[in-house]
Amino acid sequence: MATVLGEVSSQVLAGQPIPAATLETLWSEASDLVALGMVADEARRKRHGSRTTFVRVAEIPLEAVAHVPIPPAAGEVRLVGTPASPGDAVAAVREAVRRAAGIPVTAFTLAALSRMAGGADALRELVTDLTEAGLAAVAEATVDEHDDLRRDVEAVRDAGAAIARFTIRRWPAGSPVPTLQDVRRLQKTSGVVRSFAPLAREIDHARPTTGYDDVKVVALARLALHDVPSIQVDWRLYGPKLAQVALLFGADDVDGVQADDEAPHGPRRAPLEEILRNIRAAALDPVERDGRRAVREA
Repeated sequence: MATVLGEVSSQVLAGQPIPAATLETLWSEASDLVALGMVADEARRKRHGSRTTFVRVAEIPLEAVAHVPIPPAAGEVRLVGTPASPGDAVAAVREAVRRAAGIPVTAFTLAALSRMAGGADALRELVTDLTEAGLAAVAEATVDEHDDLRRDVEAVRDAGAAIARFTIRRWPAGSPVPTLQDVRRLQKTSGVVRSFAPLAREIDHARPTTGYDDVKVVALARLALHDVPSIQVDWRLYGPKLAQVALLFGADDVDGVQADDEAPHGPRRAPLEEILRNIRAAALDPVERDGRRAVREA
């Protein structure tokens, strides 16, 4: 395995994609998690150096878009929920953009928009309408929720819109490599994948993952997705500890940091101070971004 990791390290430094067969070997046989993490960290640092981005997100339920306070510290306002119709979707985005007062607004999952539209042409028209209403990006494309992910992604691309992140709802049994290969092919043909969050959004209680599995899939995602700019971890979903460890195994972006600065447990536990401290403790340099991936000034 040391020989395989050495070969992978050489490929990383040369900027070469890692073959699928090698990725399968790493998944099934790499027991030295520290060594694997070091190679994934090489890949991460080759692309980003020590720069680590994070975004403070204000999640707004769709039904509360007209009245939930929006923290001014938010770098992204994210509408969550499924609208009843295309018209409702456009109206909710328009209201969120009005109330966000310049903070980028993202909304909905691509799968929900696809089901609502019912076809590629209608989806393209819907996303065009949402963009004209002020939407910065579709919030999420979950790769295992689509009958035809490429068709849906291309409809968004053809509308001139963006997708904030690609996620996985639940990994299939066995190796994650085939799914990662699907994402790699999608990126090669469309070029739209800006970030991929490899930690599953749902836990399969019949076969729950371990921390070992979680950081291994983060490392493998960084090595597999040669052309994807960012590997992301969700602060709200997985917590500060796993988020920090993921940064040592190839992740470079932290999503979902709490947008207010309330500190009931003292100033050191305020969300902004905690994310800054965690990134710096990993010997990395924190950079706050917004929902359009623009750097926010300190």
